[in-house]
Amino acid sequence: MSLPSYPSLSICPTGLITNTLFSPKMKCGNCGEISEKWQYIRLMDSVALKGGRGSASMVQKCKLCSRENSIEILSSTIKSYNAEDNEKFKTIVEFECRGLEPVDFQPQAGFAAEGVESGTIFSDINLQEKDWTEYDEKAQESVGIYEVTHQFVKC
Repeated sequence: MSLPSYPSLSICPTGLITNTLFSPKMKCGNCGEISEKWQYIRLMDSVALKGGRGSASMVQKCKLCSRENSIEILSSTIKSYNAEDNEKFKTIVEFECRGLEPVDFQPQAGFAAEGVESGTIFSDINLQEKDWTEYDEKAQESVGIYEVTHQFVKC
């Protein structure tokens, strides 16, 4: 996901990442059905898999083929998007997908930014509108995140 911003901000998911809301649309790997609604996934969520095979951040039964699929947010892969990353794609989170494939993404709440020069913390940023603006009083300048875009890369 790319988060174009003014070069004076670093952005990352907040709350030790646990409360950041990731919202992809998913495609079933078995039948190809694409979810009509956004799926809401948080690192702090843990759902047991059938048969005691562990847990995942989200478990979803496909409406078309009834297959149980799951997705896990890999907490060790979560990275900040820094000022030097501006206007570039950078992997900020990885998912372990079992039977699902993300096909679209809508940013939500739970992001934070820090003024590079001022150290001002902007918490609980909601990127649902794909833009965010604020005024950094310490730096005496407007700061913002504009035109959030994303891409998925299969590993």
